Amino acid sequence: MKLFDSHCHLDDVKFDEDRDTLIPKLHEEGVDILVSAGYSLEGTKRAIELAKKNDFIYATIGISPNDIPETKNELQEQINELKDLYKTCEKIVAVGEIGLDYHWNTENKELQKEAFIEQIKLANELNLPIQIHTRDAVMDTIEILKNNKVNKKGIFHCCPFNRELVKEGLKLDFYISFAGPTTFKNSKNAPEIINMVPDDRFLVETDSPYLSPEPFRGRRNDPRNVRYIIEKIAEVKGKTFEEIQDMAYENAKRIFSIE
Repeated sequence: MKLFDSHCHLDDVKFDEDRDTLIPKLHEEGVDILVSAGYSLEGTKRAIELAKKNDFIYATIGISPNDIPETKNELQEQINELKDLYKTCEKIVAVGEIGLDYHWNTENKELQKEAFIEQIKLANELNLPIQIHTRDAVMDTIEILKNNKVNKKGIFHCCPFNRELVKEGLKLDFYISFAGPTTFKNSKNAPEIINMVPDDRFLVETDSPYLSPEPFRGRRNDPRNVRYIIEKIAEVKGKTFEEIQDMAYENAKRIFSIE
């Protein structure tokens, strides 16, 4: 197998006990490339360190809507630090995860929007794509993307099964990334959403250690489980595992500009 996990969090505390032994196993068992995504300033630093130490790991830099600071001044300071961190590593492939979350973070929507827009500006300055987190905020997310051009486009990470989001995201030339919920038995409209996405515009990811796919739902996730998302997409699209694996691999290399 030649798997590409386009979004995971290997720096998460849930990997602290076995991270050093797990990482070689991932590569040995078919994970050819993975992207460890930043979600906070500290998480970004840890992701960068993992990328520096492991040839097959890449990193993103970003502050998620659930990790933004409390004031505009603090936000700008953190974004400036992200810019400085970018200079320390050649394996940073995106700004993310960034976006809006009105499910867990309902009290500071305006600061979330500002953080999203400012990090789009950062991505344009650094000539990087973005990885978007959006939850219960579809219309505001689309509005911001329509009004703030992203030069290198980007990815809806762990994309919600929302027809309007996927339709508008594809119009904007963004990629759609499928994660563990694609395999869930209660994801009734997953097949419809999968079929909406062209073969050259989908990615696969684990978002590990979260969102384990069937048959491991409820357990800690890891990048090896990206194969189960590939299996589901292959089933829905009527293609072989190898065909979907190769499409996802090439799509991820393209959006992240990995040779």
